[in-house]
Amino acid sequence: MKVSKSLSFILLIAIICCFLSPSNKFAGWAYSFVVYDGDIYVISDEYVTEIDKEIGHVTKYSDKEGTYYGNFSNAYKKGTKYFSIKGVSTDTAIAVEDSGKYIKADRDGEYAGRKYNPLHLVLGGGITIVILSLLIFIVKKKITSQNASFSKK
Repeated sequence: MKVSKSLSFILLIAIICCFLSPSNKFAGWAYSFVVYDGDIYVISDEYVTEIDKEIGHVTKYSDKEGTYYGNFSNAYKKGTKYFSIKGVSTDTAIAVEDSGKYIKADRDGEYAGRKYNPLHLVLGGGITIVILSLLIFIVKKKITSQNASFSKK
């Protein structure tokens, strides 16, 4: 019985350490950007005046490096609006609202965070918990059966 409690405690500590372990996600970003429709747009020094229509907004802001899902930015707060630029395809550049002005952001390719989905974390965590629970159950059953065979001798 003491062995199964110790094993459960060790597994719990291991799981907690996995979630709390430091990683590179707290490093700084190399440049300011926004993510729109799965693509990354690097903020330029150029302001534009010929904006067309609103196309989206920042849904997640963080100044900590990591992988985020949605219209993410490391420079603009949640709710900052994105606009198309007259005569310019959104495949090339967009405008980002910046203190009453509109700053140009040039497309730099697909954002790696697009593939990240919070549902994957939930499913992965659930599967891990099920597997660990089964392992604990099997070990407890084996220990119980060994204790029973020792008590018969």
